[in-house]
Amino acid sequence: MARLAIGKEFLAEYAKLDRNTRSAVDTAIAGFARQTHAGPFLETPRDSRDSRIRTIGIDGVWRGVVLAPDSGDTYCLLTVLPHEKVNDFAASHRFGAARASRALEVRDEEELRLILAHPFAAWRAFLHPSQHEIAYRVSYSGSAQVTGGPGTGKTVTVLHRAAILAERAGQPRLPRPVLLTTFNGNLAESLHAQLDLLIPDAAVRDRIEVLNVDRLAYRVVKQARGTPVLADERELRVRWAQAAANAGLDFTPAFLKNEWEQVILAQDLRAEPAYLTCPRTDRGRPLTRAQRSQVWQAAERVTTELAAAGQSTHFQLANEATQLLRQPGAPRYRHILVDEAQDLHPAQWRLLRAAVDPGPDDLFIAADPHQRIYGNRASLTGLRISVRGRSRRLSLNYRTTQEILAWALPLLGTDPVTGLDGEADSLLGYRSPMHGPRPQAWQAASRTEEFGFLTERVGSWLSAGLEPHAIGVTARSAALVREAREALETAGIATASLSGRSHVPAVRAGTMHAMKGLEFQAVAVIGVEQGLVPEPGAVAPETEDPLAYAQDLQRERCVLFVACTRARDHLHVSGTGEPSPFLPPGAVEPVPPPAALHSR
Repeated sequence: MARLAIGKEFLAEYAKLDRNTRSAVDTAIAGFARQTHAGPFLETPRDSRDSRIRTIGIDGVWRGVVLAPDSGDTYCLLTVLPHEKVNDFAASHRFGAARASRALEVRDEEELRLILAHPFAAWRAFLHPSQHEIAYRVSYSGSAQVTGGPGTGKTVTVLHRAAILAERAGQPRLPRPVLLTTFNGNLAESLHAQLDLLIPDAAVRDRIEVLNVDRLAYRVVKQARGTPVLADERELRVRWAQAAANAGLDFTPAFLKNEWEQVILAQDLRAEPAYLTCPRTDRGRPLTRAQRSQVWQAAERVTTELAAAGQSTHFQLANEATQLLRQPGAPRYRHILVDEAQDLHPAQWRLLRAAVDPGPDDLFIAADPHQRIYGNRASLTGLRISVRGRSRRLSLNYRTTQEILAWALPLLGTDPVTGLDGEADSLLGYRSPMHGPRPQAWQAASRTEEFGFLTERVGSWLSAGLEPHAIGVTARSAALVREAREALETAGIATASLSGRSHVPAVRAGTMHAMKGLEFQAVAVIGVEQGLVPEPGAVAPETEDPLAYAQDLQRERCVLFVACTRARDHLHVSGTGEPSPFLPPGAVEPVPPPAALHSR
């Protein structure tokens, strides 16, 4: 059956058409979708520069320009023009394969109606009607949550919700009554930039503060007692190693540190008796009462050393800031919106709970547990945050093609995933209406060969017209990212860090963790091989804690999944030696010769 996809660029044009013409376009597209064969509907213009160009009648004045597929039955509507301009357009335009991939496939008339009812000029500002309903609801009776896979519009829903809450705030009792927050500074900067584009009214924009949660804790503590000094992670590992050695404990330093962060600090336990009887739900190795006492003594030693050095960790600062905000008269926000909420630690959640008074529209939360890339786990109910009856799930991806999604989803494995509300979370029904080329995964014989293939691939994207900053290159380790950048630079391809300014005309490169929250037209994920993915140092020994081992493996799967789903249209995956065990059987091919590469 013939199907008609809608070119992304056409959506902006559609919005500028008058109502009658838009209605005629709707009718023409819907009629096309009901046909078994496209032939009777389409005409071939004379003197066409591209043999695939066809036209379709809209009304007595307008005709649509359609790109026929090289194979299959999915056509792409490119634009709508007056009759007299169609032939000139056909004679002056030629399209590459990439143009046809930048399209939304319409499955039925209802989906067509929903898409065309809300055309958009920029993908990151687009709200599907289901997202619009969530963002522009008059009020929620308490905290609310929106979940969904990558590209389903959680972030843009949060941005629009922040805008509407700020607009409704009127003359606020606080200079900035709305806080938009997330788990790291890079994401906060990205949210800040998107918010500036979304809200043209400076008075409304000034009512929103964009600040990652660690900076919020830092500021609260700084105002109370002066500038905090953050503990260096390398020094912290040494302290735990010394504490374990001095006490003769049969625990690794990593186990002790995780026990401190994920049990003691997570529950804000301040005395040994509380730790001796507390639940350890997410810890797989059981501890006797005597062992718990030993762990507590080691933790006391480390915290005492940190205090003597005048140092604190981020989670310690979050707990300290929470106590300060709970004091009478402490300044609080009217509304707090949280993006990428799945990666927040319980101490950070307590801080946010203390920073806003409970009530209507107090917390608006966007999360996807399938994108959890850090070891933090939290239950909202246990933190006095209830979203029961106010949780919505998005399942339609408007960023990544269906081909990339279908390739990436198996990377997550089959283990069940639990959301912030304590319920099992599923990506059942998660799909994309967009289509494009299938991802390609290659296994090279050496790193030199892999870098050569990477250079060829990035060069081909640039030659096809992709802007440099629309291309992302990522690896699990910072060291491999540096090597890849050197290889690209040697080949004359400029690169820039992911943390740099996005408008710099250079290919962006960074670790898989740094890719979180970003998107690119094309992404190359390198070093996807045994020994690197999963990262051995990020996985607890199975003999020490079977549950932590399973959780760490799942988190590493999520890291790879996040990296691959940053791609909008093109995904290239490569490695050397043995493929990563996360890659499905048959997903990897040997590196082809250069001639074959250019033909793909």
